[in-house]
Amino acid sequence: MYNSIIVKYGEIGIKGKNRYIFENKLIKNIKNMLKPIDKFNVYKEYGRVYVDLGDYDYDEVCEEVKKVFGIVGVCPAVKVLRNNEEDVEAAYQKLKETALIVLEDKIASGAKSFKVESRRGDKSFRLTSQDMSIDIGGYLLSNVGDKIKVDINKPEVKIKCELRESNVVVYSDTVPGYGGLPIGTNGKAMSLLSGGIDSPVATWMVAKRGMEVEAIHFHTYPFTSEKSQEKVKDLARILAKYVGRVRLHKINLLEIQKAVGLNCRDEEMTIISRRFMMRIAERVGVQRNCDALITGESIGQVASQTIQGLTCTNASVSLPVFRPLIAMDKTEIIDIAKKIDTFETSIIPEEDCCSVFAPKKPVTKPRLERIEDSEKALDVEKLIEDAIANMEVEVIEF
Repeated sequence: MYNSIIVKYGEIGIKGKNRYIFENKLIKNIKNMLKPIDKFNVYKEYGRVYVDLGDYDYDEVCEEVKKVFGIVGVCPAVKVLRNNEEDVEAAYQKLKETALIVLEDKIASGAKSFKVESRRGDKSFRLTSQDMSIDIGGYLLSNVGDKIKVDINKPEVKIKCELRESNVVVYSDTVPGYGGLPIGTNGKAMSLLSGGIDSPVATWMVAKRGMEVEAIHFHTYPFTSEKSQEKVKDLARILAKYVGRVRLHKINLLEIQKAVGLNCRDEEMTIISRRFMMRIAERVGVQRNCDALITGESIGQVASQTIQGLTCTNASVSLPVFRPLIAMDKTEIIDIAKKIDTFETSIIPEEDCCSVFAPKKPVTKPRLERIEDSEKALDVEKLIEDAIANMEVEVIEF
């Protein structure tokens, strides 16, 4: 029955003169999301974005389209073209007949009440939008009898009817999307991606605001296993469903952590290692034309994420650091991880580079001047250069 999908967007609609840039990017991203299924006709018409379904089931296509950032809802619709020789009255009759088909489908699904909402896009038509709703509602009731009743306040089903100059459209359901802005409209960021719950969620949240993302992962192979790296690749693959291909930079931090362990106070291992990660992420990010870094830090969650710890890590870089989880509880983060399908992978038990060399009593209120003084015992620049020189890069696609 359904032959088209209406794509509803939120913030894009208030972008003024730049709106077309966001719309064009959204269309491109929808086409890319649907490529694994087939090549679809995605286009803009009357200030709306449509996807023609062809022979495909609307559930399958809606499931993919709703993942595209910038979309607040997708609506399976019946779209019928108007003939050039067809007058507006004939088109209106076609609209009513199409609305009846959609309503009968809803009745078959168990709906008990409905209302009609109309939009008169063809201003040559004699009825206003409100009058159209009354007239179409009467037509529908006369054809379905007592199978369903009208309820204008709390209807189970809304039958939405649009009379356009070139077509008529009827739809009812709206499948919620994730909102945000289209990927590629707000620059690019480098995400510090671990194998935990937090960093994939943080990456997803920043990408939702229209940023392209690349990822950098730190490991201490052979002290951490190859399985832990495979886990991170699996997380990147899940994220790629939403953000497109992910360029994953893998850095072995082993020599750096050995140097820190030999030359610095034991309790400072975590915070100094973290500062090295930030420096390396920034260095690689600048090479890749990134405008910011992303971390999954939430204030007070672990020893290095106290306000004093965050101050020390911030001081090691000059790029902006986005921390979208900073004020979120763990339960809130887990809810999002489950929603985007990263949770089950994140909780697979594998050690990471932070846990392998974690001190028994890490400093929770580090003083920046003391940390910087400890780092004087290290050849910071050489350690960073050597780590980047041995970096491995992999492009992950879903």
